[in-house]
Amino acid sequence: MSVALHHVDEGPRDAPAIVLSGSLGSTVEMWSPQVEPLTERFRVIRVDHRGHGGSPVPAGPYAVADMAGDVLALLDALGLDRVAYCGLSMGGCVGMVLASESPERISALTLCCTSSYWPDPSVWVDRIAAVESGGTAPIAETIVSRWFTPAWAAEHPDVVADAIGQVAMTPDDGYAACCAALRDFDHRPRLAAITAPTLVIAGSADPSTPVEPHARTIAEGVPGARLEVLDAAHLATIERSEQATALIVANSGA
Repeated sequence: MSVALHHVDEGPRDAPAIVLSGSLGSTVEMWSPQVEPLTERFRVIRVDHRGHGGSPVPAGPYAVADMAGDVLALLDALGLDRVAYCGLSMGGCVGMVLASESPERISALTLCCTSSYWPDPSVWVDRIAAVESGGTAPIAETIVSRWFTPAWAAEHPDVVADAIGQVAMTPDDGYAACCAALRDFDHRPRLAAITAPTLVIAGSADPSTPVEPHARTIAEGVPGARLEVLDAAHLATIERSEQATALIVANSGA
């Protein structure tokens, strides 16, 4: 059953709509660098995944298909038949499911620092165990250390601190249930069903979803997809916000 996602809806009502969906452990604030430039062209809808931010925390485990259903329910509630979609990491997983299983709802797809499959599920098994043992707060700093390159992080301590706060405040049960969704996710057989214009953005220094094999698998599996690699770690949309935003705009058709 879908849940009513917490979301922020900004920009002109008559503009084409774009949905922004973030990483595991993030909130709508992850997309702050994109808000001002995107609202010049789009109606921008930022969402908190189930189990995150201001959204409900239903009992787990979750599947990525459940999170895609949440987005569809939100689009229905907002009266939006068709939107551009941009997702990073877990948000990108949700986007792949939406684009392959509900193609009539997605006009363009931008997939940032994400994967269609994690070949080693132990990363998620270990993460679940850590959260069940001590909660999200003790792991927040370690998680965020993978989100930005060390040099950029040193120059932007306020951004890093905010990101650590987002992870630390994520409900333990919601975080663990989303880890289970990623553990079980394998969308490789459905990539060829995606028909929306697709852009894959990767970070050259991303330790979580490196270009090889993660971004490359998606770019080669989705018909006509294009791959762009930015000089960044996992949250390339923040670390290289101007470049990433320009790519998102160009792919999203405004």
